[in-house]
Amino acid sequence: MLRVKDLDVYINNKRIVKGVNLEIKKGELHVLIGPNASGKSSLCYAIMGLPGYKTKGKIILNRENVSKKSIVERAKKGIALAFQHPPSIKGVKVKRLLEEIGVEEGLIKELGLERLLDRDLNKGFSGGEKKMLELVQVVSQKPRIAILDEIDSGIDIKRLEKIIKIVRERLIDRGIGVLMVTHNGEVINKIKPDVVHIMLHGKIICSSKDWRKVWSTIRRYGYEKCKECELRADK
Repeated sequence: MLRVKDLDVYINNKRIVKGVNLEIKKGELHVLIGPNASGKSSLCYAIMGLPGYKTKGKIILNRENVSKKSIVERAKKGIALAFQHPPSIKGVKVKRLLEEIGVEEGLIKELGLERLLDRDLNKGFSGGEKKMLELVQVVSQKPRIAILDEIDSGIDIKRLEKIIKIVRERLIDRGIGVLMVTHNGEVINKIKPDVVHIMLHGKIICSSKDWRKVWSTIRRYGYEKCKECELRADK
């Protein structure tokens, strides 16, 4: 479904992401972890095609190179993104936006967001409300690839369980490939990804299907062990 090949990402001519290779197949869940400022969000935004993120390398969606496509073209072809920091937009009502997208039946009620429908998008919303509304928009777009940038941050345990359930049932179980960025070990334990990737200094230095081992190592030693692997990889 999605293949990223030898991808470099530049912001203001500074290389932030360095030679990333990534392949997400239909219905696979990939989790991307790493310390702050390691390049995780920049990778997500570059895949989506946000302005200001210049790239070298290839971003291939269903055998088509979309590296030169605009953000609108990529969205139409099936890439959807939930932002880490969703913007507030005055004058755009939540209900109107969801009507245009074609909101998934039952999602608003399931997440308890009914009271937000007549308000401006994200204006005065809590962090959790913003994140849940981002997930509603992504699911409702019926994408081929969903990128969820810290969709779990600012969420209490009860809402977190709802979000994990929706990601599993309304994205993964429907054959949608998912790339999820998180810092939360509880999310990894509950959602059980197919592959976990560790990103350090702009590079994916480790990819493993044994997410239990990866997370237990990080929880015990932090990312210091990962730095040792990175040094070996550079030799």
